[in-house]
Parts: sequence; C-alpha cells; structure tokens
Amino acid sequence: MHVHQRTHDARTHPHPHPHPHPHPHRYPHPHSYPRLRYPATLVGGATALVAALLATGCDGAPDTTAGAAEDTAFSTVRFELGPRGGIQVSGASREAVAAVGAHPAPMGRAHAFDRPDGRLLVVLRHWPEPVAERASRGRVSRLPPFDETAVETAFLVDTANWVRADLDGHPLQWLRRDTIRIDTTNVATGDTTRLTLSAPHGGRYGQPTPPAGNPSCEGLDDRATRDAVLPEVEAGAPVADVLARLRKQCLDVQYASLPGSARPGTVERVLVPSVGRRDALVAVPPGGSIELPGRTAGSTVLVNPHRPATMVLAR
Repeated sequence: MHVHQRTHDARTHPHPHPHPHPHPHRYPHPHSYPRLRYPATLVGGATALVAALLATGCDGAPDTTAGAAEDTAFSTVRFELGPRGGIQVSGASREAVAAVGAHPAPMGRAHAFDRPDGRLLVVLRHWPEPVAERASRGRVSRLPPFDETAVETAFLVDTANWVRADLDGHPLQWLRRDTIRIDTTNVATGDTTRLTLSAPHGGRYGQPTPPAGNPSCEGLDDRATRDAVLPEVEAGAPVADVLARLRKQCLDVQYASLPGSARPGTVERVLVPSVGRRDALVAVPPGGSIELPGRTAGSTVLVNPHRPATMVLAR
C-alpha cells in the first residue's frame, strides 16, 4: 500500500494483570477521527512498550516461533461491528489499539491509510451511522443503502510480531507488519462481524505461516488500471489457497463473512471489482447456473488497484 496520509498515534502497553472481564471500548462512527477512552494510559505506557518490543527482538531476523512466543506485549484483541459501524474493541490487549481515523470509500476505493513500521493496520469498511435511528420509522431495511458512500475506519495495533486473524471464529491468515481489511457493507442489519487478532503461544498448533506473496507485484503502478485473470475458485475452498491465487494476480484482498452454502470458515465466493461503476463486480464462482462470457475463471478483466477484491467466507 502506498502511503498518502500521515497519522500520529500513541503507543501503548497492556497492563501486566488485565481485568478478567475487560469491558469493550465502543467506537460509534464519527465524521471525524474516533478517540480511545484512555489517552493517559496510551501515552504513559509508550516508554515501557518500546522497551518490551526491543526485548522481543522485533527488529531481528524473521523468526516465526521464538520471537512470537517471547512477545509479552500483545495477547488478544477483538473488533466487533455491524453494517453501520458501532465498532467495539475488547480483549486483554485492547490498550495496544490506537484509532487512526475514518474516511469515505467512494466507488469502493480503499483509502490509503499510513501504516508505520512495526504495527498492524486494521481497516473496517461499513456504512455511515444514520443521523436518526431508522428503526424509529417502524421498519428497518436489510438491504445495503446504495445511495450512500461506505466509510473505512482504521486502527493501528502496536505489535511487531506474528498474530493470527480470525473472522467470526474462523481463521483467515497470519499477519506481521501488515494490513487486514474487513468489509461489513453486505451484512444484514442487526448482524455482527467479529475480527479477532491473537498471538501464538509456545508450540501450540498453528504456528505462524506467512501467506504466499508474489514478487512480480512489487513496483507496479497503483495509479494505473491493469489486467487480471479471474482465478479458479470453488465454493468450500480453503482461505489460504484462494488468497494465494488472488495475490498471484496482484489483487489486494478484503474479507467478508456472510451466510452461505459452503462449509463455515471456507470460501463461498470472490468478488472482483472491474473498472466502471461501484457495483461492477465479477463473482467467482458465478451466482446461479448461467455463466456469462468473459466472467468465468480464466477470463481477463480490467481492474482498478484501489478497489480490493472481496473474499466472502461462509458463516
């Protein structure tokens, strides 16, 4: 991701004895930057956190086991939100989270948030909160408000070691000094999406395995549209396999979790935005029984690098 906007955030360090029942922080979507509730704690813990991160060897060789096992600065944090935002942050390491800001995502374009080195960037896409509660009108719409522009709200997580991302209880991928995007704009009103980030502990099952990359994608001009070949995607495919196919096409990826026919935690479908209107999406596998020419696996489509593909997981 190219850096287009600089942000400042406070580094934090979780209390060594977290409360056994931490209360979540709630982030109702504003039209300005959201703030954390504990600014004094965030600033006061900065010095201690720097010392802790240096002790873990976060600037050394990319050791996936020892470095992560020794990381005491981060344990678990959970983001919970609905299609209209209302973001809540909870977990033992919730004080390691700093709110960055909120920006519109016109035509499905991802905002270029800054991610400082040694941090994780979490970007949550949702619809803006309504000025008045629509439930008071007697009926709540369960369809996306296509006349509105989606919003992306970002958070920085202060850890330089590996963490595993789970969406609604299902594993997505391992992350380190990286960005993860979640899209809730197609979630029905009243439903909730939960993103959990957790550090590995000792030699337990599921040690960090970085997702496959594509060196040929480095140096591409993000300002220009380019061709991408639609990958072969089967409903029920593992997340890691589909993520590797999308990255082979140099496509940025965001995740969504919706009810589907595939086994929960596997891929239901992938939506690849083609150049044009914000709703110009190519679904693989295609919905229904009719396959349109130029819209099947192996077809080449023109894509905008600023519009990420959406990997939809079955709940």
